[in-house]
Amino acid sequence: MNDRLASLPSTVPPVPLSAHALRVALFTHSVNPRGGVVHTLELARALHDEGCDVTVFAPAAQGETMFRDTPCRVVLARVTDRPANTVAMVETRIAALRRALLDVLLERGAAHFDILHAGDSISGNALAQLKEEGHIAGFVRTVHHLDVFDDLRLEHWQRRAWHDADVVLCVSDAWAQRMQRDHGVAALTVPNGVDVERFCTAPADEDHAVRQRLGITKEGGPVVLAVGGVEARKNTLMLLEAFARLRQTAPAAQLVIAGGASLLDHDAYARQFAARAAACGLRIGRGAAVVLTGTVDDADMPALFRSADLVAMVSVREGFGLVVLEALACGRPVVVSRIAPFTEYLDERVCVWANPLDAESIAGALRRALHARGGIDFTQAVPALLDRFSWAASARCHLQIYGAWLAGRRLAVR
Repeated sequence: MNDRLASLPSTVPPVPLSAHALRVALFTHSVNPRGGVVHTLELARALHDEGCDVTVFAPAAQGETMFRDTPCRVVLARVTDRPANTVAMVETRIAALRRALLDVLLERGAAHFDILHAGDSISGNALAQLKEEGHIAGFVRTVHHLDVFDDLRLEHWQRRAWHDADVVLCVSDAWAQRMQRDHGVAALTVPNGVDVERFCTAPADEDHAVRQRLGITKEGGPVVLAVGGVEARKNTLMLLEAFARLRQTAPAAQLVIAGGASLLDHDAYARQFAARAAACGLRIGRGAAVVLTGTVDDADMPALFRSADLVAMVSVREGFGLVVLEALACGRPVVVSRIAPFTEYLDERVCVWANPLDAESIAGALRRALHARGGIDFTQAVPALLDRFSWAASARCHLQIYGAWLAGRRLAVR
């Protein structure tokens, strides 16, 4: 870890830094709409608006494109193999990103980028390998959260991606503190932002069409929305248990679970979810009690939020939880796990708390959120919260950290 940055405070104030057309390469693990990929694209756009020359690198299979347009240059690291398992998939994507960056450097010169910034373990390993080989001098890594892997190789790759980085950033104080406590890493906190122009309360003409297309009935009962797919980290089984309890008093309620474009294997958990839904008498399907939308078009996400009566995020592990801010920006009450990092920036004025390990606690929170919107202060407290988080402020914070490092050591490519 760079000693110059180790002495900086855990949260760097977003003081603007002259970008002088910094050439920044941001790396992500996928072209699909996952939180880390959204973070990369939003940061890329905000850095572009600050005057940086930004390139986004992402692995992609043949025919795949980035799920969202960006004003920045995009380099797709083509993955041609069909990996047989998660380990092979990760290895293939690491190799593809490594190869894609080397190709750009051969074409444009060894010192083409000032900053190389990985947003995940896959891209972090690609840069760690290039650093070990002497092709680059160093890189920045953002840690959203860490997972627990049974496979030793996956665990090794996860560790290498932050251990070999020269600067480690986190999107919450909770994870910055955990990196320090558990791994001795002096990580810096740089929060996320929220696009309040895109995520807003004003209904759009396409809202009804989105509801029809996704099978959201919204007739006769409340709609509970969860974003992120059916995953253990998202605590979807416990949410299902709570929803079954809610249906005892709101028999027409509908649970809509959106997303799920993950590179990890969640099939076993999804089977448990389906079995438990059947045991609870909850049918899964379009217009049914439980709707699994799969990946939702990026343009439809604001309409999806506005189609819900509340948004539940009862995860047991999150890096930040950007969905909460997006839901609030759309005027929807949120039920949130009373754990860090949520407790860093939320309170009872802007959310309804729940114990994520207790189905009855979650069910009670769902009921409270459906009554007078949970008493959430959408007039003052929510706008004040949203004002605290912008991608422009996040970009300026990144620029200060980039500048502090470059002042002592150029991230030049060898």
